This record gives sequence, structure tokens and C-alpha cells, in this order.
Amino acid sequence: MDVEEYAWVKASDYRESILLAISGKPKPPKELAEQTGYYLSHVSNTLSDLEERGLAECITPDRRKGRLWSTTEKGSELVEDLQR
Repeated sequence: MDVEEYAWVKASDYRESILLAISGKPKPPKELAEQTGYYLSHVSNTLSDLEERGLAECITPDRRKGRLWSTTEKGSELVEDLQR
């Protein structure tokens, strides 16, 4: 477990809940916003932050709308630690 990454995710409810939400199956930001109750802009910003840290990735980058986001291998490992 990367303690630094774990602490960074745990420091934000947004990061933790969105990372957990995309770990089961890829989801678009709009669905994440509905599922979490967060504003769409907050979801988008959080996904960008997670992507910068290598924890999430857009798996349909060529789409203009309805892009699907998923965890990376590194993100999936962190999710396993979060769920313990």
C-alpha cells in the first residue's frame, strides 16, 4: 500500500467516494454526480485530480459527451485497501 496516496484519497470525501464509485464499473461524470449527490463540476474536478495521480482514467477519451471513467490498476489496488 502506498501510504501517501492512501492518505491523499482519505483526506477528501469527494476523492474517496468517487474512486469507490468507479471501481465497480466505468461510469460517466453525470451518473457519478447523481449517485454521490455532488455537483457535476466537483465530480469533474475530482476525476481530473485522480487522473493526475494515476488513480483514475477516462477509457473513452474520444467521446465528447458521456465519457466513461474507471480506476487504473494503481487505483484498484488503493480501492482494495480502502475497503478493508
